[in-house]
Amino acid sequence: MPAEVGVSMSDLLLSALALMLVVEGLLPFINPVMWRQVFARVLAMTDGQIRFIGLSSILAGSLLLYLVWP
Repeated sequence: MPAEVGVSMSDLLLSALALMLVVEGLLPFINPVMWRQVFARVLAMTDGQIRFIGLSSILAGSLLLYLVWP
């Protein structure tokens, strides 16, 4: 569908990056105290726990892309 309306892949990637930055900025903007608490918890995690969260995020994002991409 994006190719039909003349949207290039670089435009899609830049749009996705911009949207990610907007979403990532919401919590520190709305509730900076909670944002600090989240980072304090992350600092207390082991490398394995952080890697598991990263892998889970990669898999969830990939699955979502697979489901919505035509």
